[in-house]
Amino acid sequence: MKPANKQDQLLSERFEVAFNQVHDALRDIVQINDERFVVLVKVGAKKYQVIETYKKDLEQYARLRNAIVHEKMEVGFYIAEPNAKVVHHIEKIANILSRPNYALTIATKNVVFFDENDSILKVTAAIKQYGYSKFPIYKNQKCIGLLTAGSIMKWMAQHMESGIVNLADVRIADIMMVEKKQSIEFISKEINLFQVENIFEKAHKKKNKLEAVVITENGNAGEKPLGIITPWDLIQIDYTVD
Repeated sequence: MKPANKQDQLLSERFEVAFNQVHDALRDIVQINDERFVVLVKVGAKKYQVIETYKKDLEQYARLRNAIVHEKMEVGFYIAEPNAKVVHHIEKIANILSRPNYALTIATKNVVFFDENDSILKVTAAIKQYGYSKFPIYKNQKCIGLLTAGSIMKWMAQHMESGIVNLADVRIADIMMVEKKQSIEFISKEINLFQVENIFEKAHKKKNKLEAVVITENGNAGEKPLGIITPWDLIQIDYTVD
């Protein structure tokens, strides 16, 4: 055990501040009747990708924090001192958890959407041009559902004659009418990533396959889409920090 110099004390204080910020954020995010740090991390990692990403780091930081705090009975002496790299890392984690990004940051922007009376050829052209596979469909300026490339292929297979499908007179409504309605949710542009993950998690628990979350100005189906998030987008989030 050695006396801590001013720089070490500063790092220890910064570490404690960041640790407490992480703890507070975990309480708000996980929301369970157990405020123990390690329990919040364990439960939160099962629900949120960002917590799972930092699970091992946070568990190690909990042990380091205990060592620092318990040794404070003797002022100026520490059995453990966080180095600058550790402090920098936990501060970044605290920032991510305390101020999560808006859902729009991971959403597909410039959403391509159609009216139900549009020709299906417009959709196939969009698939070719943009590579998208899911499109919000509107009726009387209100979103009524989602048309997927899979639904189009299924419809084409059912209407194929001699290996040919004539799409010239087919409207989007023709396919929407016979296909199973795709499950979607509408959210405001103010919703953050943790809230989006919650939406997908709740749908999963209800055994409801949520195809996408559509972001609008205020979360209303009658507004134009600002972005669209699929389950794959959540998987692709990169929470890595230096």
